[in-house]
Amino acid sequence: MADFIMPSLGADMQEGILVAWRVQPGDRVHHGDIMAEIETQKGLFEIEAFADGVVGPLLVQPGPDKIPVGSLLTTINAPGEAVVEKTAPSATRIKISPAARKLARENQVDITSLRGSGPDGSVCLADVEQALTGTQVQRTVSSGKSKKEMKDFKTGMRQAIAAAMSLSNREIPHYYLSTDIDMSRALSWLEERNRQRSIRERLLPVVMPLKAVALALKDVPELNAHWVDGRLDLKKEVHIGFAVALRGGGLMTPALHNVDCLDLDQLMAAVGDLISRTRSGKLRGSEMTDAGVTVTSLGDLGVRTVFGVIYPPQVALIGLGKISEQPWAENGEILARPVLTATLAADHRAGDGHLGAQFLDRLNRLLQEPEKL
Repeated sequence: MADFIMPSLGADMQEGILVAWRVQPGDRVHHGDIMAEIETQKGLFEIEAFADGVVGPLLVQPGPDKIPVGSLLTTINAPGEAVVEKTAPSATRIKISPAARKLARENQVDITSLRGSGPDGSVCLADVEQALTGTQVQRTVSSGKSKKEMKDFKTGMRQAIAAAMSLSNREIPHYYLSTDIDMSRALSWLEERNRQRSIRERLLPVVMPLKAVALALKDVPELNAHWVDGRLDLKKEVHIGFAVALRGGGLMTPALHNVDCLDLDQLMAAVGDLISRTRSGKLRGSEMTDAGVTVTSLGDLGVRTVFGVIYPPQVALIGLGKISEQPWAENGEILARPVLTATLAADHRAGDGHLGAQFLDRLNRLLQEPEKL
């Protein structure tokens, strides 16, 4: 028997709202089946089953109440296994420092919803600061959002991002590296390939560095990892978080799955599908937690160099800027070449500058052989 709990869909998430169950007690589910819909400050997500089995009693009913991350929602029982009745944990006396209690009281933070990071699980000042993510996004029951709902959504989104970035700056010792990549070969190869395609089938330049990032991570796996409990947890699959700007404001970084295994056409389709589902609110919970590293591309906005902030518990973020014509020295000549500036923000606890330089060097070399991507 396995517990099905309120999941954590990011370092900034402390609680969520159970919007709907997609299963009933006694239903048989398989890994990947949708079991519930959960709402957070970043939107509505479908939460999948993580194991095969039979659904136990539903311990929490849909409603407006906020449920702390880690709370028991139901169980998934092995076929033929006797169902053990469980209940949600009863309330216990909260251990909290005086400063944290004062800050929580001043900002009307429910201390019972906090997970303490201090000694013996006590709530400290940092826990309350992280929980100050403002108004919960209101659930939309109509086909569109009212002006107030859009305002609340934007407020919640920005505050959730602020909480995650504050945590990142407070806990992660960042270091930054950058390199300029000659994209002449890659763009010439892409132009030739697109010439034989219809407009709808053409590949965008961004898919080449995305695929190159995935392959470079296979050679430098220390950057495809999470930092958890003081140690590096390497990821077997290459799931890349891809930053997507929302039309109503805000940013989300859902994961593109198994990027190293996709050819460029498959990757182009996956990027389009992910952007569409992100902006329409149709993401799955796993897409918010699976990424081992994040790529953010701001070239379409004219930005040449991106120095990002790592999204915990990840240990790296790759920034891609605009491919622009720049002077390039080669064989004693100065030529104009299309150049991409790629940057790396990395966690110094997980590695050093030499490791980061190896990654950027490998990224550059891969983009000089686009036919192998």
